Amino acid sequence: MVRFEAAPGNVIGHYEHVQGGRGVNGVLVELANGSDELAHDIAVHIAFARPRYLRPEDVPADVVEAERKTLETITRNEGKPEQAVAKIVEGRLNGFFKDVCLLEQPYAKDDKQSIKQILGNASVIRFAQVEIG
Repeated sequence: MVRFEAAPGNVIGHYEHVQGGRGVNGVLVELANGSDELAHDIAVHIAFARPRYLRPEDVPADVVEAERKTLETITRNEGKPEQAVAKIVEGRLNGFFKDVCLLEQPYAKDDKQSIKQILGNASVIRFAQVEIG
């Protein structure tokens, strides 16, 4: 169970998706300086994209290091030149952050913009996603 109580002036958006007999996907998101509509749209995006973290600096160091090692191994196994490995790994690590960090993800309704861009002056305080089934 997850319970949010918005700080004064903040809004909470929610979205619940019943997955045709396969379970329920529920999302809560708290925004500062945002509208109810924007909060709902971000909640829908979270249900679709399933981010695990809000921003890259929220990803635990051990998770980043494990991903970096995996990407180095993949890059070397592809036979990339040694002098290019570090740069290739950094690029791929940025791709990892786009997959797992909400603010870096391309917006589900317009993949030319990131969630960070869609928010404008609003900011995500926190979010939670619960999947049952």
